[in-house]
Amino acid sequence: MKILVTGGAGYIGSVTVEKLIEAGYDVVVFDNLYQGHRDAVHPQAEFVLGDLARIDEIKAAFETHKPDAVMHFAAYSLVGESVENPFKYMGENVSNAANLLSAMLEAGINKFILSSTANLFDDPESMPITEKERIVPGSPYGESKAIIERYLYWLDRVKDFRYVALRYFNAAGASEERGEDHHPECHLIPLVLQVAQGKREKIFIFGDDYDTPDGTCIRDYIHIADLAQAHILALEKLLNGGESCRYNLGNGQGYSVKQVIETAREITGHPIPAEVTPRRAGDPAVLIAGSETIRKELGWNPQYPDLKSIIQSAWNWHVKNPNGYEK
Repeated sequence: MKILVTGGAGYIGSVTVEKLIEAGYDVVVFDNLYQGHRDAVHPQAEFVLGDLARIDEIKAAFETHKPDAVMHFAAYSLVGESVENPFKYMGENVSNAANLLSAMLEAGINKFILSSTANLFDDPESMPITEKERIVPGSPYGESKAIIERYLYWLDRVKDFRYVALRYFNAAGASEERGEDHHPECHLIPLVLQVAQGKREKIFIFGDDYDTPDGTCIRDYIHIADLAQAHILALEKLLNGGESCRYNLGNGQGYSVKQVIETAREITGHPIPAEVTPRRAGDPAVLIAGSETIRKELGWNPQYPDLKSIIQSAWNWHVKNPNGYEK
């Protein structure tokens, strides 16, 4: 069984490729290396340097490799940048996905896993956030994923096309061989670890007066290996004839900014200076995605739910790869 993974040279995509290969799948990585790293691609995966903006390159990859299903990770994913440059997100993210889906239909490939986002839910009415929550995207990035999910809804209705959309917040941690290496970096855990590595002087805490136990924002973190396993379970559902669906993914509990910093101090042995600065506009106090549906229907059971395991795995990778994927 062969799976084509767009964005398979990126953080989440590369670890999912690793886990797919461990599970016995043949994998083709399709990536333009704009955000990904060639060295992050598993050596047993076939690599295609290609751009989703060029539909002829997608069609050529399908013709050559004849995948049975597609996992789609490739996308611009910086929430702040999407606010500054909405057309890059609501334009290119959406048009690239449309190219991919169109080429799939032409090639007769009808099984699709979307890496979506819990940024679909900017103002949730309940916490944790379930699949029943109304969709109110929190940014142009979230809006781009919402539009793609609507494409998928209609393809399911009018074509013989099946999909699973997985909505989650913060992937974190690392496998032994693959970790997080973004330029620029904007995720809390790697930023905190950069302080411990001596790459940053301190970490900034944006507000400590929220209505939470320690005053700092609480967020949902999922170990990258657990997230990859959710994608594989979703794939297996479709390969076994399952119907299209959407799943929200959460760790079951949230962790505050101060908890992340304190746990990193414990693991690294570094003081990690922190400075409180004013709140950022639009940051909710608590965001946690629920995962009861996927747990019940697919048996997803995170193996690394605690914050210490997540940060320890990330630290191990950064110590082993102090310059990321740069040789």
